[in-house]
Amino acid sequence: MSSYLYGLNAVSEALAQNCKIRSFWVLRNADNQRLKTLLSTAEAGGISVKRTDRAGLEKLVGPVGHQGVVAQVAERENVGLAELLQRHAGRGAFFLVLDGVTDPHNFGALIRSAAAAGCQAVIFAKDRSCPVTAVVEKAAAGSIAHIALCQVTNLARAIEEIKSAGVWVYGLAGEESQCLFDADLSGELALVAGSEGKGVRPLVRKMCDGLLSIPMPGKIESLNVSVATGVALFEVVRSRLKVKQ
Repeated sequence: MSSYLYGLNAVSEALAQNCKIRSFWVLRNADNQRLKTLLSTAEAGGISVKRTDRAGLEKLVGPVGHQGVVAQVAERENVGLAELLQRHAGRGAFFLVLDGVTDPHNFGALIRSAAAAGCQAVIFAKDRSCPVTAVVEKAAAGSIAHIALCQVTNLARAIEEIKSAGVWVYGLAGEESQCLFDADLSGELALVAGSEGKGVRPLVRKMCDGLLSIPMPGKIESLNVSVATGVALFEVVRSRLKVKQ
């Protein structure tokens, strides 16, 4: 099976990581140096390059911000949870777990933040979650090439397995929870972020070792899930850097 990538960052990273690109479409007569560089790289790698107009690109991916380039790539393989734990548990494990994130732009932004913060993987359920689409790839801006994606059938069972491997699991929740900045986040852990509307589900909350909240002294009571999770991810980074000093 194959899927489509679009956008300069996503396609550029796919080329840099030697992803299996089957076909490559560029906007005919495009006057963009980055696009020209991508075109040259693709041609040098023996990739089939096709020049087309905007209508041709939109036929492939729809009326989106493709920036004049679309690539057909082999579908990415998900990493199994057992393999993930074998690789990282006991070796500084740091995972992001997503409970019901359905917006592809949020999903892509969360993947990008997790990769930037040094997470080894983003774990998400097969059901009630956004699949990895071209929109997600575009929003992630090429970062998917630098982090493992682990799709599980049962998120609660996956959390139990993560805990059994010695990794602490903290859910991000706004009410009746410990302040993020007071928690010890320097060890092996997984952060759980909930859906855009309902947050972390009650069953998943019960599975967590603890719940964390971001103090907000202003008049705004909540943040977008990708923003809130980004704050939490980099608080983990700060805690780990502090321990190393």
